[in-house]
Amino acid sequence: MSEGPNAGQIAYWNDTAGRTWADMQAPLDRQLSPLGLHAISVLAPRPGERILDIGCGAGDTSLQLARSVGESGQVTGVDISRPLLDIARGRSTGQPGVGFVEGDAQTYPFEAASFDAAFSRFGVMFFADPPAAFANIRRALKPGGRLAFLCWRSMAENPILTTPMAAAGHLLPPLPPAEPGAPGPFAFADPERVRGILQAAGFENIALTPHDEKIGGGDLDTSVGLALRIGPLGALVRENMDKRDAVVAAIREEMAKHLGPDGVKLASATWVVTARAP
Repeated sequence: MSEGPNAGQIAYWNDTAGRTWADMQAPLDRQLSPLGLHAISVLAPRPGERILDIGCGAGDTSLQLARSVGESGQVTGVDISRPLLDIARGRSTGQPGVGFVEGDAQTYPFEAASFDAAFSRFGVMFFADPPAAFANIRRALKPGGRLAFLCWRSMAENPILTTPMAAAGHLLPPLPPAEPGAPGPFAFADPERVRGILQAAGFENIALTPHDEKIGGGDLDTSVGLALRIGPLGALVRENMDKRDAVVAAIREEMAKHLGPDGVKLASATWVVTARAP
């Protein structure tokens, strides 16, 4: 698992990022689950189907998919992060029809034409070679097999991600500019790029539908904690610990403005991408 085209991402998701996401699994799932459930409703899994869950992480979406396909179906979650898969396997104990594979979906030798559908909640934007990865996923689908995945639109459209940084940015060094199209959360923000990747991979009937929804990980303390540990802001804080108290105060003040009876919620902007194998 340490070599290959996605070696950098594999190392990242088995070290700092994997451990952090494992630690924050409950609030992260609380924040992202509504978006995943919407995308699952678009996929429309049916009883008895076999579904591949790409970048399954700690297993939240795999378990949701398993409830849709029932005991006669099968969900296989694949991920590169062992810390997250350890949680997924523990959560699925006693749940029939769910299994997990540690592997890179870009290169993993899935059995050809073995899945009715493939799904992902924010798990497909990290491939070094997206057309090759999606071609590998397409080969795993039966003829006419369905693909549905969720990815972020632009960072500027996502207050759930930008608000903490905007609140504390004046206290910290600027982030280095992101390389356009590089693996990362916003790699699929451009709809035409996504269409081109899926067409090159051999998919048909490609559609991107915008979805906007307010989401959140919990109460004020939890939301501040997420902001401080997840994403580039967390890395900046770790590198500038002398500014931490001021950063926490600034984020807390801003997040409090968005606190309601269901906790802190902020707007999110995603694409629900669908396609079919020929």
